[in-house]
Amino acid sequence: MASRNAVVSTFEAEHVIQPLYTGGDVALQRSGRILVTCHGEEAVLTDLNTGRTLGRVEGDGEVLTALTITPSASHLILCSRSLSMQIYSLQSSEHGRPTILPNLQRTLKPHSTPVVTAAVDSTGTLLGTGSADGVIKVWDIRGGFITHTFRGHNGVISALHFFEATEVESENGKLLGQKEKKKGRKTTNGEDDTMEGVELTENPATRFRLASGSEDGKIRIWHLSKRKAIATLDSHVSVIRGLDFSKHFNALVSGSRDKTIIIWDAQTWKSNRIIPILERVEAVGFLEPSSHVYTGGESGKLRIWSPQTGRQLTEEQPAGREGNEITRVVYSPGLDFVLSIHADQSLVLHSICALPLVSNTVDTIEPLPIIRRISGTHDEIIDLAYVTPERSLLALATNSEDIRLVSLATEKPNASSGEGGSYFGADVALLQGHDDIIICVDVDWSGCWLATGAKDNTARLWRIEHARKSYEHYATYTGHAESLGALALPQQPLGTTPSSLSPLDYPPPFLLTGSQDKTIKRWEIAKSSVNANPSSAKKGGHPSSRALYTRKAHDKDINAISINHNNTLFASASQDRTVKIWSVQEGEVQGILRGHRRGVWSVRFAPKDTPPISGDSSTGPASSRHGLVLTGSGDKTVKIWSLSDYSCLRTLEGHTNSVLKVLWMPLSSPSEQSNKRPVQIASSGGDGLVKIWDASTGEPACTLDNHTDRIWALTVNPTTNTLVSGGGDSVVTFWKDTTTHTMAAKAAASTARVEQEQQLTNYTHAGNYREAIILALTLNHPGRLLALFQSVVDRSPPEEGSLSGLRAVDEVLMNLSDEQLLELLRRVRDWNTNARTAVVAQRILNVVVKSYPAARL
Repeated sequence: MASRNAVVSTFEAEHVIQPLYTGGDVALQRSGRILVTCHGEEAVLTDLNTGRTLGRVEGDGEVLTALTITPSASHLILCSRSLSMQIYSLQSSEHGRPTILPNLQRTLKPHSTPVVTAAVDSTGTLLGTGSADGVIKVWDIRGGFITHTFRGHNGVISALHFFEATEVESENGKLLGQKEKKKGRKTTNGEDDTMEGVELTENPATRFRLASGSEDGKIRIWHLSKRKAIATLDSHVSVIRGLDFSKHFNALVSGSRDKTIIIWDAQTWKSNRIIPILERVEAVGFLEPSSHVYTGGESGKLRIWSPQTGRQLTEEQPAGREGNEITRVVYSPGLDFVLSIHADQSLVLHSICALPLVSNTVDTIEPLPIIRRISGTHDEIIDLAYVTPERSLLALATNSEDIRLVSLATEKPNASSGEGGSYFGADVALLQGHDDIIICVDVDWSGCWLATGAKDNTARLWRIEHARKSYEHYATYTGHAESLGALALPQQPLGTTPSSLSPLDYPPPFLLTGSQDKTIKRWEIAKSSVNANPSSAKKGGHPSSRALYTRKAHDKDINAISINHNNTLFASASQDRTVKIWSVQEGEVQGILRGHRRGVWSVRFAPKDTPPISGDSSTGPASSRHGLVLTGSGDKTVKIWSLSDYSCLRTLEGHTNSVLKVLWMPLSSPSEQSNKRPVQIASSGGDGLVKIWDASTGEPACTLDNHTDRIWALTVNPTTNTLVSGGGDSVVTFWKDTTTHTMAAKAAASTARVEQEQQLTNYTHAGNYREAIILALTLNHPGRLLALFQSVVDRSPPEEGSLSGLRAVDEVLMNLSDEQLLELLRRVRDWNTNARTAVVAQRILNVVVKSYPAARL
């Protein structure tokens, strides 16, 4: 009987891309480094410079309704649907990777209805909360008590903003402090020359105000020291969505869903200017030091306005598509960027570095340049693929009509906000063009050409040149009557040709597509104008030739297509429970694989030079000349098929749900021949597990678990052997192959143990009881430890003054650590149950009891 391969495969999650925002509130530290976002019932703290998760704060189990962070990031406040408010103090960890450790200070019940909005003042000492019942409360953050309660609004509090008054406002037409003025000499205009002194002597602590807006369209200005409203601003006719104050203009700006923003004079609390925005405003604020006004709303575009003239400074921008609306904008004075949050749960950083140079004489300026895009969540990962020759990017199909290209850079990112977009997991580009959800993606052998298929019944080809930041749409292929479910590009170059030497200049020769219309099409990819007119490629101007052939392939939806290593055969998998083998050139069926009891979700040809695999029932080795095919099905099985006679060689069972993706792991390189691995395959399923199988034995080598939902996507890096899995839980996991490291560590541990056992034997023969007893306890050798104690107890005559029979043993037993003492007592307990060893156990127990205080035992 042949011995089984001793190689044990191990993988560990090296990187994990997790969702950080799924809707709700967003807060930013004053320095712009720490970003706090809502992710269901927990808050996620992210380093905006490096993209690393600094910490996750679990709430009380209910969805968060509001959150905010103090300017110095000393405290975090979370409010949830359970009517509770939690105040955390934040401390930075100085050990290992930068992390933030939250410490719960208080849990309070601030209102009788959920908190809708929260705001912190510039000093980080006061917190304002507004609820759905129209009540506003001001809290001392460190003390945890209420300082003010304001009532007056008739609806949900939708906006709050603390500010410090720079002038003495008027209250009901009378200047504050007028009652306190003394008689002074009159000027020629009849004005009291002591009025200026009244403002200057006002206590700075009394200048703090709180502006609030509600769904009734009214804004109230609350005087914190007088504990009452000093003004009610009633000009909007819809819910107030944003409030901000400018010291430069001594003015308050408000934005509403009535499609207007209003500039209010903070001295008279009358409107200086009403600016029609012509879209529902969801966010508004002043930018420093330019003092321009920004707005964001249903168009999905950030717009800049002049508060003096009311004119829009940015050029007109076409409205974004549905789902791209701006829901929030976060900005702190002193930052060089503005963060906009969109309805599709993406976050966009816009640079404002050029704004201070803009004057009112300039007609228009270009839209704010985008520094970086951050995907709050990748939604459901439907498919993914490595792209670029270095496999430095990952293309994600995320249940949307766009492809997201994600960076896999592992170098230390630049700390600058404008240069920090190269960290691992950062969004690099967005490939837009499809009109419906993208179902499948595939990349050619070079990594420079990406094909996508979508529910809009079309396939698109993209040219990826990451070195030049060029991600261009190359061609569109239209002809299917229903949505595409599968496509494939050639996986090997045909010899040494110009296309193999310069793949960017030569697209793949053909593309195969399969659809829900049950047909397969082969498309010839035009390549004549790729060098002659590259601009036409960018515009999608390449001729989209007709399909070379169309074949009625299956009786149900086609789920997967795979091309063999020499581009002569391709396989199609369908919901009709069959896999068909076709010739690429003629499009004729060469064979049919039957045996699955449910629809087949995935199919893959074996790589070139894959060794033969024996069958289950002495069918002999599979022909390496014809090759092997791997399939995964809804019947929870993985099957390996021979292309010699289209028979099933082996059925792998272990998944508890449908097998959704299968692939062959890269073969061992020549340098690994000393520890040559068996042929391995990987599969992912609806049970949220990735399994690595030994194809020769059909046994699972290991199971990888890091997902909470079905895993739709699975791919492998052919160079590093890194597996990448993506599923319905929006998580992308990078599994590092640690087999070599594990084998080396196991061999080292085995060698060390042999050496220690030999050393134990030497100590025993030499009578070195101290080292022998300690080593026997460390190696967990109860038999040899018993033999040591037996020889001491049987010593005749016993050494004078010894409890055990030998003073050296007494000294060892008197100086054991807690772990060693516990292990020794466990052995004594076992020995005491046997009459043959009870004498030794009693003698050793006697030494222990007399050597240690009862409190320690």
